[in-house]
Amino acid sequence: MHLATVAHAAGTSAAVLDGGEWRALPAADLSAFLASGAVADTTGEVIAGAVPVLPLPAPGKVICCGLNYADHIRETGRELPAHPTLFTKYADTLLGPTADLVLPKGLEVDWEAELAVVVGTTLRRADRATALAGIAGYTVANDISVRDWQYRTLEWFQGKAWDASTPLGPVVVTPDELDPAAGVEVICRVNGEQVQRDSTRTLVFDAADLLAYISTFTVLRPGDLVLTGTPGGVGVAREPKRFLAHGDVVETEIPGIGTLRTTVRFDG
Repeated sequence: MHLATVAHAAGTSAAVLDGGEWRALPAADLSAFLASGAVADTTGEVIAGAVPVLPLPAPGKVICCGLNYADHIRETGRELPAHPTLFTKYADTLLGPTADLVLPKGLEVDWEAELAVVVGTTLRRADRATALAGIAGYTVANDISVRDWQYRTLEWFQGKAWDASTPLGPVVVTPDELDPAAGVEVICRVNGEQVQRDSTRTLVFDAADLLAYISTFTVLRPGDLVLTGTPGGVGVAREPKRFLAHGDVVETEIPGIGTLRTTVRFDG
């Protein structure tokens, strides 16, 4: 199934795609629908003029894994990790699939295409099999990073948690239709130029690994998000370094899910 939060003339609704038409689910958005524990079906009314927007506007937790593709780890000069490198974001960092990225001038802003995992059941100290069964679906994310702030200290948080800086969407695809363990491509383009491309087959820690590990120390609930890391090709690792400029268009694509289209705007 393809699930989404869609905008329409009367507001927003959680929705499921049925034969090219969006049908309403009983909630105002997908965050609320997953939290309700309801099961998606295609019996709802067709939504006229539906446009997918930020699919999960209110996750309780947004947890990210850094350094999780072997080639990206090597380009940073590090060894393959024994444990996931984790950091957090807030729901405020999330941005819709076609919304502009607006940040102050003078920042060193970089791209990081990622597969995001959507939690579907409460997970606490889950084993791998339980974690895998607890996945509601997958979506596309870009962990846009403000590198000059990220590297001010050894902790990355201040470079990763800028408001409205993490494009997400456009839909959530359920596990029966997408299997990252079998390999899906994660692609990033800047102004049409491909800057990242890799397969989730090369993840050091896959979706089930991450959910099981994280749930050992903090409970995960329906609608929470886990970003799985970015492939090699980021701007800060290039020689010379390359950062996003005003007017750049960042496309983040995972075939089988969709594409984010983000235009960079620097203000002030």
